Amino acid sequence: MARYRYLVVGGGMTADAAVRGIRDVDPSGSIGLISAETHPPYARPPLSKGLWRGGSPDKIWRGTAELGADLHLGRTVQSLDLAAKRAVDNRGTVYAFDRLLLATGGTPRRLPSGADEGVIYFRTLDDYERLRAWSEHRRRFAIVGCGFIGTEIAAALAMNGRDVVMLFPEDGVGARMFPAGLARSLNEYYRGRGVDVRAGEAVETLQATQAGAVIETSIGRMIEVEGVVAGLGIVPAIGLAHAAGLRIDNGIAVDELLRTNHPDVYAAGDVAAFINPALGRRIRVEHEDNANTMGRHAGRNMAGEALPYHHLPFFYSDLFDLGYEAVGELDPHLTTYEDWKDPYKEGVVYYLRDGRVRGVLLWNVWGQVDAARALIAEPGPFRPEDLRGRLPAA
Repeated sequence: MARYRYLVVGGGMTADAAVRGIRDVDPSGSIGLISAETHPPYARPPLSKGLWRGGSPDKIWRGTAELGADLHLGRTVQSLDLAAKRAVDNRGTVYAFDRLLLATGGTPRRLPSGADEGVIYFRTLDDYERLRAWSEHRRRFAIVGCGFIGTEIAAALAMNGRDVVMLFPEDGVGARMFPAGLARSLNEYYRGRGVDVRAGEAVETLQATQAGAVIETSIGRMIEVEGVVAGLGIVPAIGLAHAAGLRIDNGIAVDELLRTNHPDVYAAGDVAAFINPALGRRIRVEHEDNANTMGRHAGRNMAGEALPYHHLPFFYSDLFDLGYEAVGELDPHLTTYEDWKDPYKEGVVYYLRDGRVRGVLLWNVWGQVDAARALIAEPGPFRPEDLRGRLPAA
C-alpha cells in the first residue's frame, strides 16, 4: 500500500497547480498523483491554439515530477473509503492519504447518434496527436459544435489548409455566449476564412466509412468528410465523489476554502462548484485561469493555509485574427449592452441582471480583465447607457 500526506486524483493543469500550491507551503510532505492519462501533466490550451500556429510541443510539459510528486499514470481511482482515508485504483493498488484533492475534470459529451468510430472528442494530447496525424493526409473535416473547441479547431484546420464544414444547431457561432448580432457576424467571418458554416444544422446520424464518415444533418443534408471533430462540452466527472457520499451541486460542492463536506477532502478545477462572492452564487468554471488559480489555492489550503477562494476567473479564445477575454456570466438571455468602437471587430459587451453587471466580454480589447472584475463586484444599479466607454481599450 502506498501512503501519502497528500493524494491528488487527476492529472490535468489543476492537479499540477495543486502540487505547486502544496510545495509553496510544505516543501517535503509526500505527494501522490493518480492520472488516467499516460502523459504527465501538460498545458492544454496549446492543443487547440498555439501548436497549430507553429508552437513547440516540447513547451507544454508542466514538470510536475520535478516537484517531488510520485506520478501514477494510466490509472483511475475506482473507489474511495473516506472513513479509512484510502483510495483503490483500477489495478487494485491501495493508496492511503491524510488529505485528498479531487481534480477529476470532466468527460466529453457524445453525439446523440452514439457514433464514436472516426470521431475525435477533442480534449487531450492524444486527441491532438491523432488529429494532427489525420490532417497530414486527410483533406475534408467536419467540426461539430460552435463553442470553444469547435471554433478554435475549425480555425486551426482552416489555417492549415484543410477544408472545414462547421455544424451546429444555433443561429450563429458562439450563440450560447454572444449577442445575436455578433454571433451571426461570426458566421460570415468564418465563411470569409474558408469555413463552410452550417448554422442551424445538427448531426442527426453519423456513419463511419472507409474514407471517413457520412453525416446526415437535421435538415436531411448528407455530408461526406474524412474526419469528424466534436466539441460539445463536458460533463463533470462526479461519479467517484458521489459514490463516496460527497455533496454534489452541478459538480462537487466546495466551501470557500475548497473543502467538500469531508474536512480532509478538497476539490478544484472543472469538477468543482464553488461560491463566488462577486456573482453571489455557486458556479463551476471550465477554463485555464480557474484550473491554475483554484488548483494552487486548493494545494496551499491542503498544506495548512486557510485562504478563502474568491477569485472570479477569466477566459479567452483566439479565432483566426480575432481574440477576446471575458469574465463572469456570458449569457445572451441577460440584458446586454454593446459598446463597439468598430462593430464586431473591437468593443465591449456588458451582460446585466437586475441592474448589476454579471459578465463582460472584451472583444479585441486588452488589459481590462481586472477592471471588468471590479465592475462585476459593484452593486450598481446600472442602466445599460451608464456603461458607455466604461472599459476602453488600454
